[in-house]
Amino acid sequence: MKIQYFSLIVIAAGVITVGAIFSTTSNDSESINLDMNRKIGTVDTSLGSPILGSPNAPITIIEFGDYQCSNCKKWFLDTKPDIMTNYIDTGKVNLVFVDIAFLGKDSGPASVATYCAEEQGKYWEYHGFLYSNQMSIDNGWANSDSLKGYANNLGLNMEMFVSCLDSEKYSKRVQFNTDESKRNGVTGTPTFFVIGPNGEQEKIAGPQPYTVFEKTIESMT
Repeated sequence: MKIQYFSLIVIAAGVITVGAIFSTTSNDSESINLDMNRKIGTVDTSLGSPILGSPNAPITIIEFGDYQCSNCKKWFLDTKPDIMTNYIDTGKVNLVFVDIAFLGKDSGPASVATYCAEEQGKYWEYHGFLYSNQMSIDNGWANSDSLKGYANNLGLNMEMFVSCLDSEKYSKRVQFNTDESKRNGVTGTPTFFVIGPNGEQEKIAGPQPYTVFEKTIESMT
């Protein structure tokens, strides 16, 4: 069965040099100490999300997604919970999210907001809040005021969060991740790469059901 998913039509090109510290010119205060050797399979996830699950899990799922992508929300609601229960929570698999901010003007700020939440240890809580509250593209649900409201609902330090979001502090981090999707031939969202313990790599396109991921993961164990 062919699954329709959002096509990635245009990704802004750009070259970013990544070293031990990633910084932006838009905000001189940005200085992110990250694991710059976190290349998993063909994908550089150094500037992606924190790892969800055990860092020592033998299999990694890399998800390329946009917070305004309805099929990403579908996967988040319909497939991810079973993967969490059966594979991530049991230490067999971990997951990394890599942003593709392309569907609308609010996609970039939404991704930036997740990294502002990460500063306060709430990346995955904020990530989940966005998908749980997603509405149609650019209808205001992910504008600046809404993103700040979500942070307040999660109990974040609002002075820190607002300063981070308004400065677009992590905009080049999001751009790096968007460019990484292009380097890996991603043409739509969601797209997944499942990386096995021996470096084997399988691409899964669209919000495929749990059984598709189960079959792929089990073939690598």
